[in-house]
Amino acid sequence: MESNVKVQRQEGAKVCLMSPEQLRNKFPWINTDGVALASYGMEHEGWFDPWCLLQGLRRKVQSMGVLFCHGEVTRFISSSDHMETRSGEEVTLKRIHEVHVKVDRSLEYQPVECAIVINAAGAWSGQIAQLAGIGKGPPGTLQGTKLPVEPRKRYVYVWHCPQGPGLETPFVVDPSGVYFRREGLGNNYLGGCSPTEEEEPDPGNLEVDHDFFQDKVWPSLAQRVPAFETLKARSSWAGYYDYNTFDQNGVVGPHPLVINMYFATGFSGHGLQQAPAVGRAVAEMVLQGHFQTIDLSPFLFSRFYLGEKVQEHNIV
Repeated sequence: MESNVKVQRQEGAKVCLMSPEQLRNKFPWINTDGVALASYGMEHEGWFDPWCLLQGLRRKVQSMGVLFCHGEVTRFISSSDHMETRSGEEVTLKRIHEVHVKVDRSLEYQPVECAIVINAAGAWSGQIAQLAGIGKGPPGTLQGTKLPVEPRKRYVYVWHCPQGPGLETPFVVDPSGVYFRREGLGNNYLGGCSPTEEEEPDPGNLEVDHDFFQDKVWPSLAQRVPAFETLKARSSWAGYYDYNTFDQNGVVGPHPLVINMYFATGFSGHGLQQAPAVGRAVAEMVLQGHFQTIDLSPFLFSRFYLGEKVQEHNIV
């Protein structure tokens, strides 16, 4: 935690460290048993509605001429070139020229010619990468390295507690992994916890496991905030993380073999916080003649050069 705070301060964040006694004095409703240290953001902190942000961005870009087409990508049409690496490994470079999109409520597909494909398909980006032939080579090779992103189901719960923490309550993350914050002004709270690898739920549906709240979330909540002993669960929902199984960090930049497919995926639950910067970064990569990629995955080169500039082409 001390190391994290040092990095955050170097980047300009106003963050302080608190001893258990300081934590109790500022937030008397917290039980500090087992706590050695706490970090607290002192300014520019808060939360926002992700759906509202998304809709705001969509409306803005639509007003600027962007066309949204709802459908399912079913196929990529590409050309290939063969080359040999310095180590003598033969690799195939692909360039996508056309995407087949099955439009909603139709049995037909729409062919879309394109110069650039941006894979920002979230939890399903791994499947899209496979459609483009990524990861279908021999195991242990660059061509056989898959995009390590898959859907992981997560639950969010809302509960009511009249005697719960007041309006000064920050977003709290417990060492157990349980988190919570206030939801509105009516003593409602929102929170949850990521399961262990052994507890990972079936991502094939979005049904909520209410026993997970009773058995895993509530005990930690009540231990850290004694007032939550009397909470009453009110509602819940489930959603997907685009989970990077390699290191839970985002994969950003062009693929080294499918040279006009760019990734913006794998953020494992914190993508919304980074979305504006990642969107700008990918746009800059696409529109410049050479690129500096963010090396967050074992199969991305730290530098990649594409010798042609992209102008007035379709971007899928």
